[in-house]
Amino acid sequence: MFNILFVCHGNICRSAMAESMAAYMIAEDKRLSGKVAAASAATHPDELGNPPYFAAAEKLRREGIPLVPHRARLLEPKDLEKFDLIVGMDGENLRHMRRILGPSEKICLLLDFTARPRAIADPWYTGDFDATFSDLREGLSALFSCLLREGRL
Repeated sequence: MFNILFVCHGNICRSAMAESMAAYMIAEDKRLSGKVAAASAATHPDELGNPPYFAAAEKLRREGIPLVPHRARLLEPKDLEKFDLIVGMDGENLRHMRRILGPSEKICLLLDFTARPRAIADPWYTGDFDATFSDLREGLSALFSCLLREGRL
């Protein structure tokens, strides 16, 4: 099983959405099903124990994507051993991931897998959950395509 951990600041918007979207995409694709698992975590304790932000959950619902059972949790050093890939959403996440985990080739940004690497803006501040959803879908599709192409699954 290839285990992916999605990470953002509070684990209630971007990474929580990515976890649910990835679980849905994995279940829908026979090439991925049973070969990949997704989880998510936060770099800061601000929202620990909280469910996904209501606007994030609502966006997923409108898109027909089930919300996986989720409570925000903090990224921990032991995650480096448990996960094959640890994927952040922006440069700030990346810095904090490296602070918590140390340097590792397992750490990357989601949109680095796309033709247009960039940060995924935090919808907690922008309020634009449509743009976040679109960026996550683009990044997840590119990530799974890359893993399949490279024979990592």
